[in-house]
Order: sequence, then C-alpha cells, then structure tokens
Amino acid sequence: MPFIKDYKPIALGDTNLFKPLKLGDFNLSHRVVQLPVNRKRIVAPGNIPRTEWTLQYYDQRTQVPGSFVIAEGTTISKRAGGYDNTPGIWSDDQIREWTKIIKKIHDNKCFVFMELSAVGRQAFPENLARDGLKFVSASDNLYLNEDLKERALKVGLPQHGLTEEEIKGFIHDYVTAAQNGISAGADGIEIAAGYGFLVNQFLDPVTNHRTDKYGGSIENRSRFLLEIIDTVGEAIGAENLAVRLSPWNKHGGMSGNNDPSNIAQYSYLIGELEKRAKAGKRLAFVDVVEGIDEGKYYPGSTNHKNLSNNDFVRSIWDGIILRSGELGANPELVKEFIQDERTLIGYGRAYIANPDLVVRLEQGLPLNAANVSTFYSGGKEGYLDYPTYSESLKLKWDKV
Repeated sequence: MPFIKDYKPIALGDTNLFKPLKLGDFNLSHRVVQLPVNRKRIVAPGNIPRTEWTLQYYDQRTQVPGSFVIAEGTTISKRAGGYDNTPGIWSDDQIREWTKIIKKIHDNKCFVFMELSAVGRQAFPENLARDGLKFVSASDNLYLNEDLKERALKVGLPQHGLTEEEIKGFIHDYVTAAQNGISAGADGIEIAAGYGFLVNQFLDPVTNHRTDKYGGSIENRSRFLLEIIDTVGEAIGAENLAVRLSPWNKHGGMSGNNDPSNIAQYSYLIGELEKRAKAGKRLAFVDVVEGIDEGKYYPGSTNHKNLSNNDFVRSIWDGIILRSGELGANPELVKEFIQDERTLIGYGRAYIANPDLVVRLEQGLPLNAANVSTFYSGGKEGYLDYPTYSESLKLKWDKV
C-alpha cells in the first residue's frame, strides 16, 4: 500500500503530544497511544496468542522507549467469547504466551495495559453451540440482525439475557481475567465497554430492555459496568484500571447519537467515576472514542458518520483522558485536543499501517495507507509487513 492520498501531515513534535506524562507509576515519553485493535491472528482452538507473530507485531510498534500500548481486546472467559480467532486470558497456555509478548514490550522500555472484553450478542452462535455455551446479551431476543437471529435459532441458541446470578459470574470472570493479565506482566487493565460488545449492550436502551436493577433507568443500565469497575479495582487497584467508552458509536447496532438521552447516560457514568475518584479510587484514565467520520481516508469502512465529540467528558472527569477515533486522519483535531495537558491521543488504523507512527507524527511524515482487506485476514500480510518510513522510501512509495 502507498502513502495516504490527499493527506497533509502536520509535525506535532512541538505540541503537548510529545510532552512526557506520568501515568500511574510509570512515565510516558509522549502521549501517542496504540489502541486495542483486534487483528485475529490467534491459534484456534484455545484462543492462544500466536506468539511468533504477535510478539513481532508489538515489537515493531514499541521501538520508541516510553511508549504506551493497550493490547488488543482479550476475552475474559470461554463463556464470554464466541470468536475462535481472538485472544483470551483464562487459561495457563494463554497466560504463558501473553507473558512472552508483554516481556518484549517491557524489554523495549514501553508500557502496556490489557483490554478485557466479553462479546455478548456479536458472538458467532455456531461456535457457542459447538462449545456448549449460551448466546448471551443484556436482554432476551434482541438480535443484532436477522442473519444472526436465523443462525442462532438454527443451532438452537436463542439470545439469552443474563440472569442476576450469571451477571455475578461474569463479574467474577472480569476479576480473574484482570488478575491473570497482571500476573502475565501487564501494567494495568482496561475494561472494554464500547463498540457494541456485552457491557455496551447493558448501557444502551436499544439492547437493554430489562426490568430488574440492571435495566430501565440510566442508573440501572450503568450498574453492570460500575460493579465490574468497583470489583476489579478492588482486586488490582483502581490506579491500575481504565475503561473504554464509545458514546457515539453505532457499531453493533448501538444508539450512537440517534438517542438524545445518550449524553445523559454517559454523563451519569463519568460522574460516577469522578465520584469514586474523589473518594480515593481514581482510574488511571478514561478512554473515549470520538464520533468522527472514518471513511475519508479508510475506504471500505462500515461505521456510520456520527460527527459528535466528547468535550462533555472533560467537564466532568478531572483525571487523564484518552481520546481516539480516526485521529490519524485528523491531525488538526489532535492539535486542538492535546492543548488539554491531561490528554492522551489514541491511534488504531494508523498504528496498524505505520509501525513507526510515533516518529511520523513527531516529524510530520506521510502515513502509509491501511489495507482494510487484510485487517482480519489471518495471515502475515497486512500484519507484519507494513514498512517504516525509511523502508517505504526504499520501496519508492513516495513516487506512487
């Protein structure tokens, strides 16, 4: 892939993006963060990281000491999954391989949080049926689409809203997974609560039609996530914990900005996190995804245009905030966001395609275009073969 066309890079080396920041007990040399983007290069069955590839992938992207990585979404338990080709953190084999990968990141003098995820109604029902697992979500029979409904009913797995007892079990899974991640060497844990996965399914009225204490009101829809945060924070320390939210995202059938009450939902949630912070249990950071049109530089994207922002979060949350959402394609917006000295900037697709992204952002160098067709293709192509800037010049990408 050549450089992105019609894209004017901006050197950000003299902005706060390249000002050091203390995050918990470690010191970042800059505020460029690698986001938790799944690449589906996993050994199946077993959901075990393919270490010979994954280690190299993260090694390529942590060549600048003091960099910060949030490792790809990692499933908390077998019952929380449904994909064969994403990593887990519940088995000894998984922990062993993650330990090797995290050690390489640390050997490069960089830092890593592990993102923990549960799939919910986005799972593949065929996989769940094969493994004797339930097809779960916040509520019964609110399917993502007709295709998944037909597939679920075909294998005899109607979508099942978690019972209160099952919710307790999932919270326990989050605690165990967090402890496993820390034992594998992770510097901290991020809870995935966006992009239409299970926790997001509890937050959103489209997918949460419950009438018990986990549904109905904004407070009740927030309860599952807040209980996860409280329980995991107690186990590993709130200062070692973060949460990822995507208020405006419509992926997975979420409301996004279609629902005017959404800003109230997330304002309440952020307010609860700040209340805990003032009581001495401040999270390491809050990670929020902006509502930015992602199609301009990444043809083939399927997300809707939201074009909303998360400035409201800054007015409630007094701690460190990580802002993301196609910011590789929007350097002017980065310059605006980074004026707030509490801010980290996260990059997903841009980091996939540019292993030396930190250097390119600092110097204002062109960015490699991402090959969307290989994001989840399963091979080395589009995973380990993106060149650095100097390598791309040897390939004459600047002439293409």
